Amino acid sequence: MRCQKVLHTCPLRTDPTNDGARQLRYVMGFEEIDGTNISDVGGKGAHLGELSRIDGIRVPDGFCVTTDAFQRVVAEAPSIDAQLDLLSRLEPDDRTAIRTLSADIRRTVEDVAVPGDLAAAIGESLARLGEHASYAVRSSATAEDLPTASFAGQQDSYLNIVGLDAILRHVRRCWASLFTERAVTYRCRNGFDHRRIRMAVVVQRMVFPDAAGVMFTADPVTSNRKIATVEAGWGLGEAFVSGLVAGDVYTVRDDQVVTTAVATKPRFVEASPGGGTQEVPVEPQRQTQPALTEAQVVRLVRLGRRIEAHFGRPQDIEWCLTGDEFHIVQSRPITTLFPVPATDDQDNHVYVSVGHQQMMTDAMKPLGLSLWQLTTPRPMHEAGGRLFVDVAPVLATAAGRAHLIGTLGRSDPLIRDALQTVVDRGDFLRSLPDEASGAAPAGDAPAPIETDPAVVTKLIRRSQASVAALRREIRDLSGPALLDFILADIAELKRILFDPQSSQVIMAGMEAAWWLNDHLEAWLGERNAADVLTQSVPHNVTSEMGLALLDVADAIRPHADVVAFLQRVVDEGREGDGFLDELAGLSGGREARDAIRGYLDEYGMRCAGEIDITRTRWSEQPATLVPAILGNIKNFEPGAGKRRFELGLQESRQKEQELLTRLRALPDGERKAAETKRMVDRVRTFAGYREYPKYGMVSRYFAYKQALLREADRLVRSGILREKDDIFFLRLEELREVVRTHDVDAELILRRRDEFRSYEALTPPRVLTSDGEVITGRYRRDDAPPGALAGLPVSAGTVEGRARVVLDMARADLEAGDILVTAYTDPSWTPLFVTVAGLVTEVGGLMAHGAVIAREYGLPAVVGVEQATRLIRDGQRIRVHGTDGYVEILD
Repeated sequence: MRCQKVLHTCPLRTDPTNDGARQLRYVMGFEEIDGTNISDVGGKGAHLGELSRIDGIRVPDGFCVTTDAFQRVVAEAPSIDAQLDLLSRLEPDDRTAIRTLSADIRRTVEDVAVPGDLAAAIGESLARLGEHASYAVRSSATAEDLPTASFAGQQDSYLNIVGLDAILRHVRRCWASLFTERAVTYRCRNGFDHRRIRMAVVVQRMVFPDAAGVMFTADPVTSNRKIATVEAGWGLGEAFVSGLVAGDVYTVRDDQVVTTAVATKPRFVEASPGGGTQEVPVEPQRQTQPALTEAQVVRLVRLGRRIEAHFGRPQDIEWCLTGDEFHIVQSRPITTLFPVPATDDQDNHVYVSVGHQQMMTDAMKPLGLSLWQLTTPRPMHEAGGRLFVDVAPVLATAAGRAHLIGTLGRSDPLIRDALQTVVDRGDFLRSLPDEASGAAPAGDAPAPIETDPAVVTKLIRRSQASVAALRREIRDLSGPALLDFILADIAELKRILFDPQSSQVIMAGMEAAWWLNDHLEAWLGERNAADVLTQSVPHNVTSEMGLALLDVADAIRPHADVVAFLQRVVDEGREGDGFLDELAGLSGGREARDAIRGYLDEYGMRCAGEIDITRTRWSEQPATLVPAILGNIKNFEPGAGKRRFELGLQESRQKEQELLTRLRALPDGERKAAETKRMVDRVRTFAGYREYPKYGMVSRYFAYKQALLREADRLVRSGILREKDDIFFLRLEELREVVRTHDVDAELILRRRDEFRSYEALTPPRVLTSDGEVITGRYRRDDAPPGALAGLPVSAGTVEGRARVVLDMARADLEAGDILVTAYTDPSWTPLFVTVAGLVTEVGGLMAHGAVIAREYGLPAVVGVEQATRLIRDGQRIRVHGTDGYVEILD
């Protein structure tokens, strides 16, 4: 990926005089600056201006050399345009080229003379504050210290600079630091265009402190917003900010110092008499003395809370202590914290991630979030582009706790352990009697559903008929009528999705599998027996999808020209569906095209992250499937799909007969065998249907999306929207208003685009409290060998092979026998399962789609392996223990 042009700021001008009616300003005092001046003075400068306006906050005086000054000087620099053009074409991993070119650009900028009028303006500001005083000269880029990207440490700062000439020299060095190797690489990796980021420079009176340090108004480790962390050391804070020494660490909650860790501080940094700074030793008796008293720590945290309240989010604050006065020299938002769902009360809440249940932990766009919230029967809270369910009311009662923790524990032991951790604390959740939970009294349990295959076929036909009717009715709708229709049709979607009989079928299959696993382990010592017994069950639309792509490969394999053409599609990174039309001109191309289109007719509504309506579907981007098709051609012989299904069916039947034979040999064996046979028939009748309701839902979502994109196209042609995908950044109800009124808040869409980009970089927690604390669960087990990676066993067996770490299905290059290692899988990943020999994921549960299909295909699988894609390297040899739930790295 090359550097992307995504930041909405003014680009560098090649003509500094062409600036419309706006008057250029080269210097601005802190008293003139507030949060609206980021484009003038950068993030750091704008924050200092805001800080200087907060009552009770002492900020050393200073001024900013503005981005107007930077633009003027850089625009006059020789060859800068050509150098920036070259820089924009570099890949972020090309370190040698970045190092060489960025060094050239820095020399160009540092060698530019500061114009006389600009130097005079800086001199006037210095004279006002004290011409012979010492100053800190700090970079302040327009993409620095933002809520969505801190850029901390990417540009340079200089301390104890004295005199106009030295100030000017270091201002130029700050400008040039916009092009350090680390800053350029950071921008490339995070999608910021080099031309659109400008540099201001902060010039601030130096404070020569007795102690200095940093303060986080939220715990940087746990993210708890109620715990502040203070780090402190002697002299200037550079000593431990740079890692030279460790500082004292204090944590504070509710005006009480909770923990204190006093470090040994053998050195500190102070101002040098000749300018700059120097390291000096600390007297032995002071090395282990705390830099702050507890009273000072509490007072400092109170100042931090005042700053946090002003900016509206947790802050990373740099402070200095002179005598008994605290001075704040910088504050920036902490960008690594996962946001907390907004509430209108002061109660404690415990949020469980929906994405970890749905195997889609990526950020979702607002249209996708709103549609999912309209679909689900439970209230869901938004944070960081993800959805969460507040389980605090359920955890408040003993019965609720037992049911919830037990249910979630079956699917995700890490969530179970995290919730148990919250409960065991005893001071976060209120406790209510069971009758006070607000739940309706339980009625009579529904009659057990009969083991009848006709029940499943009836449910599938009903869903198919409903989707077909939707497609007919939505085809010609537009304008407000379309949005009204979709909002009304969601009721039909929910009626089908949450049909009581459908839920009974799903639960019957799951309960039969649990029964088999529990009883056969107790009777025969056979662990996870249901995994083999559920291979090649009927009506599993997701496993059928994977096998159907093998049939597509069979249609293409005989035609060498088609295979070569499809390989070029992959090599050239082709997108869209244009390549399908090109196939017709090749020998065998029509057959290949028809096979792919037939597959798309059946499964083209699927894609990675398919619960988000805004994600690109296979029908919209058929090239996504080409690597998997080519992999099937390379790795399998003709007829592999049918053979694979028959092999699974044969293994299942053989396992059934083996188990029944062993059971009959036991005391009371005929009864045990008869009960087991009933459960085997039950699980094979119902287990496949588990995948169908989601298939029906996604089919419906795609019909909505196609109609909404047609409407978006009309809005773009009418000049109401700039781009079709603007609708993805509106909630469904907001989109209805735009369609009705032909009026849209363009700034809202831009802001949400920026927010979404920041959300993409966040990792959502499984469990999060209303204090912002991320509760991390652990596997509390000791049956895995040393060094093994623990997880949840979801498909029995053991397999050894080459690990292929794949984060994008379209980039997968798999061979038979490989073990797929990825963050999560949903049904869209199924075409890859036919090739691999095992599965390891970071997210997953016993009844998640990846687990169901792994059992269907007979693949040993372990899910919920924390940081698997980081701890396992692509190409390493690993062993997956799908029965016991751990992974060994063998080399």
